Amino acid sequence: MFCVTRIHLLLSFFLICGLNNGAQGQIAPNGNATSPPVAKPTASDPVSTLEEWLRSPAAGRSSLVDQPFAKTPLSKEDELRARELLWKDHVEQKKKEVSEELQKKSILSGDAELRLKILDLRDKNLADERPSLFISMHGGGGAPKQVNDSQWRNQYAMGNGYKPRHAIYIAPRAPDDAWNMWHVPSVDATFDRLIQSMIATENVDPNKVYLLGYSAGGDGVYQLAPRMADRFAAATMMAGHPNDASPLGLRNLPFAIHMGEKDSAYNRNQIAAEWKVKLAKLKAEDNDGYEHVVDIHSEKGHWMDMDDKKAIPWMQGFRRQPFPQKIVWRQSGTIHSRFYWLAVRPESAAGGDEVVAEREGQTFSIKQIQGSPKIRIMLNDHLADMDKPFVVTLNGEKVFEGTVNRTIETIAKTMTERGDPELTFSGTIDLSP
Repeated sequence: MFCVTRIHLLLSFFLICGLNNGAQGQIAPNGNATSPPVAKPTASDPVSTLEEWLRSPAAGRSSLVDQPFAKTPLSKEDELRARELLWKDHVEQKKKEVSEELQKKSILSGDAELRLKILDLRDKNLADERPSLFISMHGGGGAPKQVNDSQWRNQYAMGNGYKPRHAIYIAPRAPDDAWNMWHVPSVDATFDRLIQSMIATENVDPNKVYLLGYSAGGDGVYQLAPRMADRFAAATMMAGHPNDASPLGLRNLPFAIHMGEKDSAYNRNQIAAEWKVKLAKLKAEDNDGYEHVVDIHSEKGHWMDMDDKKAIPWMQGFRRQPFPQKIVWRQSGTIHSRFYWLAVRPESAAGGDEVVAEREGQTFSIKQIQGSPKIRIMLNDHLADMDKPFVVTLNGEKVFEGTVNRTIETIAKTMTERGDPELTFSGTIDLSP
């Protein structure tokens, strides 16, 4: 936690330097930092200029973020037009980028490869409804390759038993055969790329992406769900072990645990019962968050005879909420730079960092910071009215008051980062110089 002295030093720095929202801040008569007035759109039309820029072949385009029109303030109407144009172009480019990988049923991120078995369970009678995506992680772990391959085939076959409604069910093969196969850092990046690819190529609803896993795959759910919670609508852990995972990041992600009563290896059953207590306590302290179910299946061992399939309709009863009122973000050993409408500079973040933030109307409140992350609040008109001033407080002290411009630069950057039309933003407030 920041000590009082450190908070006062930070606030003093903010007041002297101003906060960076794309322009130099000002000091108001009351001593609080403000932004300059929002600049009006110039006579030239930045969206028309964007259209011209997009007509050029992608391979020959100059950098968008370096274009003066990308920094021109936008009206709300122009922001919508720019977002539509950029998303259409993003989808076209993403399809070209991943077409060969998807034909080979393989996703690449750096040196990591995620091989895929895909079960198409889309309902032809629901052609007008965007499908869900289920990512289902197999068991195994620190075992010979052939054992993990067998578990992968089994996880794919289980899709016909789970039978999610109007969905694409994907069983990926873990990138390696280590005991922690599903929570090494490369998994986050490959899953992120997989989700982006399915949104762009199969029109998957980004608010209906679900995560589940069995045994070692359940270990992965314990780890990945809190640190990638803003990607999923719900998650289910089956017959796994959390190791050092924390449930704090599950505040806005409905989370289910299914465990055999007699699954005593590595104390899995006992630890599942302990997580039931932890989640109930978090729910009692924050009733609007931590939706959960813990089902200890009577007389079942490590294999639950598919009794755990009840998790599938439970998960599909939820849609992701991209803009929650409250965020609890705890970094694990694998650092993430974004979480819902918060971001940090990756070089400033460390495992164990924790940020608690809330929003109400035009006011954003940073309630708690652990560690020294350099925080950014990301804004769009779904969160609040960007034509009106914002207020930001840190531990009750006002550290920002002012308006924030919408720009093509921010839309393009945040769209490229996540490939998620729901979590694309048009303005930012930096809470660190």
